Amino acid sequence: MTAAKTYYITTAIAYVNGPPHLGHAYEVISTDVMARFKRLDGFDVFFLTGTDEHGQKVAKTAAAAGKEPKAFCDEIAALFKQMDAELGISYDRFIRTTEDDHYSASQAIWRRIAEAGDIYLEKYSGWYSTRDEAFFDESELTASPDGKKLSPYGGECEWVEEPSYFFRLSAYTDRLLEHYEKHPDFIQPDFRRNEVVSFVRQGLRDLSISRTTFNWGVPVPEAPDHVMYVWLDALTNYLTGLGFPEEGGRMATHWPADLHIIGKDIVRFHAIYWPAFLMSAKLPLPKRVFGHGFLNIEGAKMSKSLGNVLSPKALADEFGLDQLRYFLLREVPYGSDGSFSREQIINRINSDLANDLGNLAQRVLSMTGRYCGGAVPQPAGFTTEDEALIRQADALLPAMRAQIDVQAFHEALETAWVLIRAANGYVDRQAPWTLSKTDAARAGTVLYALMETIRTLGILLQPFMPESCATLLDQLLIPAESRTFAHLGRDHALAPGAQIPKPQGVFPRFVDKDTPGEPAV
Repeated sequence: MTAAKTYYITTAIAYVNGPPHLGHAYEVISTDVMARFKRLDGFDVFFLTGTDEHGQKVAKTAAAAGKEPKAFCDEIAALFKQMDAELGISYDRFIRTTEDDHYSASQAIWRRIAEAGDIYLEKYSGWYSTRDEAFFDESELTASPDGKKLSPYGGECEWVEEPSYFFRLSAYTDRLLEHYEKHPDFIQPDFRRNEVVSFVRQGLRDLSISRTTFNWGVPVPEAPDHVMYVWLDALTNYLTGLGFPEEGGRMATHWPADLHIIGKDIVRFHAIYWPAFLMSAKLPLPKRVFGHGFLNIEGAKMSKSLGNVLSPKALADEFGLDQLRYFLLREVPYGSDGSFSREQIINRINSDLANDLGNLAQRVLSMTGRYCGGAVPQPAGFTTEDEALIRQADALLPAMRAQIDVQAFHEALETAWVLIRAANGYVDRQAPWTLSKTDAARAGTVLYALMETIRTLGILLQPFMPESCATLLDQLLIPAESRTFAHLGRDHALAPGAQIPKPQGVFPRFVDKDTPGEPAV
């Protein structure tokens, strides 16, 4: 028996300085879509997400809240786990960097880097942003109106002087550039790759990887007065999740990671520091780092001070979970910044989901009940136009697979909607309501071709809208074990004669109670 193809995918682990918001939901939903798609496509998937709980920022935030760091982290990590449950996220492990096995993994990679001769002790003097948990060169800083030094990401920087262990990052400049050249898909989208390559070509400086002015972190092996730089600790979570430093098990089958999905603001850490650490530790590099864009709210950046930080649960409760998942991945090209607005999501729900897909399914299944006695009809020979629709449905998997493999989620959904629009046009042209009066066999053939198209759509759209597609496939009597991509195509077509239930609407129109005059449907 051939072993299943493996696929290892991760989100960035969320920093626990505050509760989750829509930006966190955007990342974990998109990663969940990738994981679900690959599972349905026959892969042995391991999907890792979790929380990043060390560092000076967490220590300060916990102190400001009057709590010990671990107690504070326990509370915030629970909120992220709750969000994932509310969003139906199908992760295989939720990792916390305060777990014992992560301490072991972090200290193990430190020792491997030290054995490679890439760590040395010196005094650190430089600019550090607690908000960004990053060191910055003087040339990267700007000044605020009141004269404070700011990082490129807006975090206030302070001058730090303390003993520190350093990683010889400068020694990896050429090796990193060579890797980027040989693996052009390592950093995506391309414009993120170009930013990283440009930065590295300027030359890299050695990196401070320990701190002594606080103790909330993983202790440095054999130097317990130092704690590891939070990013060395945090990035190692991707190895911890597979059982590192053990070499068997999932480390043997699933590493290197196929895809790290992260926010654009942490591409530098994942595309420069992380591969350099792995090179030093003599471990394979991940296959791709994808830096997605940010979501604005009604055109404005999410901000607590502006009061526009949206709760994922509140949005899912109002609009529907699958509707929210669909909107987030349909509206904006993945990798670019986008915007969330009530008007946009309502338009997508009512136009794409209710009018296009929902209406298609409701019409076809209702006509099957009305004209075929509720039984899957027996096709009586396909015409050229029937075959064209069925071939278009058969071509959907390879097209969507190619788009999903490069994280072009919006393109994959548009490809599915091209078929949905074609099927709706086919209904109108064939007019089975008229055929039922003059040629019942032909009406049955038309409805069969449409039911097969809906079966294909229901299976392929599961990663995006799992609950709604399950309801749709239930109405077609598709067994749970027959909903993988291996069951697409004519060899697994609907069996004529099966009695389907009375159809229920899957995608109701959204009626905005705040919009006067909106008709109820």
